[in-house]
Amino acid sequence: VQLQASGGGLVQAGGSLRLSCAASGRIFSSHVMAWFRQAPGKEREFVAAIRWSSGRTYYTDSAKGRFTISRDNAKNTVYLQMNSLKAEDTAVYYCARGGSLSSASRDYDYWGQGTQVTVSS
Repeated sequence: VQLQASGGGLVQAGGSLRLSCAASGRIFSSHVMAWFRQAPGKEREFVAAIRWSSGRTYYTDSAKGRFTISRDNAKNTVYLQMNSLKAEDTAVYYCARGGSLSSASRDYDYWGQGTQVTVSS
């Protein structure tokens, strides 16, 4: 499986971005797709996850109410709609595939290359 993340860029605080992650291999119903991010000098942190079959979602507290994760089964693509962006959302965003609705990076076995999101204040 190869994951290709895109959609990052430079945006002003309060603005929006939509990230996409296209999977080249098949995503099975048991899989979970997630977004993580890593800011300079910080550890990678969980943002959101979605179970492929049911669409059940899981968010970190800082993403609740601002970010929405969704998937398009036909396009094998997962999205992260980010609204009301803040300077502290600046990071490289990674998509990942795993088997459980988890916030732990160790539970994900395939990772995309990352896309840079920069929020100017």
